[in-house]
This record gives sequence, structure tokens and C-alpha cells, in this order.
Amino acid sequence: MRKMLTTLAIVLVAVSMLLVISSHSTASTGKSVIILNLHEAIDAGSDQFLSGSLATLTSSTTAAVIIDMNTPGGILENMLDMVSAINATESRGIPVYTYIPADSNGASAGSYLAMASTGIYMGPGSYIGPSTPIVVGGTALEQNHTESAMASLMASMAQAHGRNVSAVLNMVYEDVAYTASEAMSYGVINGLSNNLTDLMGTLNLTLYHPYTLNPSFYDNFLSFLSNTTVDGIMIIIGAIAILADLYHGTVALSVIGIIFIGLGLVGAELVSASLIGIIILLMGAVLIFLEAKTGHGIALVSGVAVSLVGTFMLASPYLSSNPGYSPSPIGTDFYLAAVLVAILAVIVGLLIRRIAISLKASKYTGAEALIGKTALVKKQLSPQGWVSYEGIQWEARSVDGTSIEEGQKVTIVARDGLTLLVKKQ
Repeated sequence: MRKMLTTLAIVLVAVSMLLVISSHSTASTGKSVIILNLHEAIDAGSDQFLSGSLATLTSSTTAAVIIDMNTPGGILENMLDMVSAINATESRGIPVYTYIPADSNGASAGSYLAMASTGIYMGPGSYIGPSTPIVVGGTALEQNHTESAMASLMASMAQAHGRNVSAVLNMVYEDVAYTASEAMSYGVINGLSNNLTDLMGTLNLTLYHPYTLNPSFYDNFLSFLSNTTVDGIMIIIGAIAILADLYHGTVALSVIGIIFIGLGLVGAELVSASLIGIIILLMGAVLIFLEAKTGHGIALVSGVAVSLVGTFMLASPYLSSNPGYSPSPIGTDFYLAAVLVAILAVIVGLLIRRIAISLKASKYTGAEALIGKTALVKKQLSPQGWVSYEGIQWEARSVDGTSIEEGQKVTIVARDGLTLLVKKQ
């Protein structure tokens, strides 16, 4: 009997120990591994995504964070915000790892984020760097100053995480990029992994539930606006649209133009654009609007040219809190967009010139110069529609309210604002 009780006691103790171990395991696996998919440029949108996601995490619910990175780099000001967010997360006892998957890159500003993290791991075919900052339109002294500041940051982060300081400084000063194997052999990263599953095994995180986060629509919208070329082009196109509406009163073009200009200015604010660039852009817009008075196309083309200079200068450091970019935001996309906008300006300028010549052919001014002229109905008047005079389309209305079919000739008898009043011949 005593032997049976002893055996029962041993069994109860063993079961109790298993329950304790099980409860401990359950508590551990109750935490999550947060995976942040950073597959975009470093800008206001990705800053909002990463910094906002990290700010909500606690060590009681989060075992670790893995930044799944594939980025060409971007804006240094946003990168610095994101580095601070990573440091704050680590200080709360949550390790933050960067993983650059196979055939991906942690380039430029992205390499600084990687260097700030607890550990860096890379997949086959990936690379990290180069990390040289770019000061658009700045002096050699400003370029050197920014390089020195970013080199100090990179070196301090590498030293804090036990990485090769000399190798990472080459990424900044010599514009060097390392493949995964090179980065491993030079002590720039902590290890190699074929995929995220392998990485979680390497980091002993397989007991935890992986939870993946992606940028929201709002984050992506901020990223779209966080491009100085996009911002400048939107302002230019907005100004051209408003000018075109002055000659072709549809109201819709003016609304679109105002929206474009507004979004361009919001984007400029997001990237801490140079105030000098904004001023030059607005000077160009004034020249574009001046075309409404001159009507020869020269003011429009000149305004677009000035505005393109302003667009270039949006990324400059003058009167801006942003220290620079990595890599440069001025590339093929900027020059292609500039050519397309210049072509648009020439087309609109020729159109305006044609309208102006048509108006000056009469002793009247403005739309009144068309009174008494013959026009062709391009869209049925019932009673509102469109007519064409010398190849230029105008909104029109039948003066007596009758319907006039497409293709019929009409006489312009008066105007109501920018709408022509016509009668059937």
C-alpha cells in the first residue's frame, strides 16, 4: 500500500512539472514575431509604416521584430526617424533584426536601417550598400559635411553591434556595395539565411507565431507624394490646367488644377522640400498664368522652364531640415518627366496662340470676338453642347432652347460667361 502511494506521489509530481513546463511553453508561444515588409523606398510613407508599427509593440507580447527589407534607399530625414524608432524598440527589450531576402537589396538609406538593427541577415544574391549620401544642388562643403555626419552615424551603429567599422565606412565614403558572402566575410552582417523560415530557426524564434504587416493604402499614398519630381510636376500640370480652363471654360480643369497644386504642396511639405525650390516653382506658376494676358505662348514655356528648375531645387538643402538623400532623387525619371512636361507646354502654348490670333482678328476682345462668326456643332446642343470655331472647341447653348444636331452650322450671337450662345443657320 505504501509503495503504491509513493508511486502515485511521484506520478503527481511529474504531472505537475509537465504542467508547469507546458504553461511556460504556452506563455512563450503566446508572443509573436512581427515581420515588417519594407519593400519600398525610404520616405514619409515607409517611415509612417515602420515607426508607427514599432511604437505599439511591447516586450510582453512581442518576442522579436524582423524587417524584411528590399529597398533602393531614399530620404535621409525619414531614415533618421526610422533609426530612432528601431533604437527605441530595442531599448524596450525587443530585438529588431533585418533580413535582406534572396536577390534583394538594402541599399543606400536602407543600409543605415539595417546597421541600426540587432542583427543583419542576408539571402543569396542580395547586397547591402552603397551608402553615400547625396546633397542635391549643394556645395562641396555641404556634401562633405553630410558625408561626415552619416559616416559617424554608420560607424557608431556598427561599433555598437560589433560589426566591422572600416568595412561599413567604405560603404559611405567609397560608395561600396557588398554581396551577401562579402558582407559576411568582412563582418558587416551577422549571418546568411536562405529564407525567413531558416532565419527564424537560426534565431530560435520558431515557437512564436509570425505576424506579417504591410504598408497601408495611406502609407503608400504618402510614399507617392514623397517624391520631389512628382510634387513639382503636379504643381506645373495644375497651373497649366487652370490656364487652359481660362480659354476653355469647363470648370473641371480648374478643379483638377487646384487639386494637383494642393497635392504637390502637401508632398513638398512631407519631404521637407527646400523653400527656395518652392519659391522658384511658384514664380514659374505666375509666369504660366501670365500667359492668359500675353497669349503668345512664350510666357507659358518660360514658366514651365522656371518651374522645372524649381522642381530640381525642391530636393536641395537650402532652407530645408532634410540633410539629403541616398541615393540621389534626380535621375532618369526626372529628365523624362521634364521632357514630357515641356512637350505638353509647347502643345498648350500653340493652342493658346491659335485662340489668341483668332480673338485678335476681331475688334472685340475675349469671347465676344466670335460674335457673328459661323461655328460647327461638334456635340449636339440640347440645348447645351459643344461647337468648334477654327479648330477650337467652345461650350455652347442654343439661344432659343431648340436642339441642334451634330454637324450643323450655327451663328454665334452672344455669350454667357465662357459659354457661347448660338442659333441655327
